[in-house]
Amino acid sequence: MTDCRLYLITPSDIDPASFAPKLAAALDAGDVASVQLRLKGVDDDAIRRAVDVLRPVAQSRDVAFILNDRADLAAATGCDGVHVGQEDAPYVQARKLVGANAIVGVTCHDSRHLAMEAGEAGADYVAFGAFFPTLTKEAKAKAEPDILTWWQEMMEVPCVAIGGITVENAPVLVRAGADFLAVCAGVWAHPGGPAAAVKAFNALFEEHAG
Repeated sequence: MTDCRLYLITPSDIDPASFAPKLAAALDAGDVASVQLRLKGVDDDAIRRAVDVLRPVAQSRDVAFILNDRADLAAATGCDGVHVGQEDAPYVQARKLVGANAIVGVTCHDSRHLAMEAGEAGADYVAFGAFFPTLTKEAKAKAEPDILTWWQEMMEVPCVAIGGITVENAPVLVRAGADFLAVCAGVWAHPGGPAAAVKAFNALFEEHAG
């Protein structure tokens, strides 16, 4: 079984200046592999401003900073990579924009076919989900944990589990073989606060390591 790590997703409606200390506290609480900035309904300038404030918080802690959807802005603003959905720029176009050394991850919902296509094209990770009901965004598909196990047996490319993940429901995904758990509300809305959530996720990963 692979060791799992945390992939943090920002809430979609944030004030970057007041969110920055919250992000710093979460990242200082334990191991986090990456942070994805996912803003909805804002213009390009707002995305740029948010990146300028939050990217250094992540990168100064050796945490990859990934922008959702916008490969063009990810390249222009010094992000470490981009995450694209099936309705966004296709993988090949995203890769062209961010370059060979950046991270490009692809949403594959519950589709083995889409995942194989993305993996063979050169994606740095494929994301499956939603595994659980989520309020963060409307889930296009419901995925079952066995898709993670199948993927681990088939491919070397890492897989990310996403969708309604909390400390309580995460163990089944870790056991199934997720390389990363992409978590939004499960950290930011955790009753003990984001730092407590990061600590709890890392304790869970430790428990299932090896």
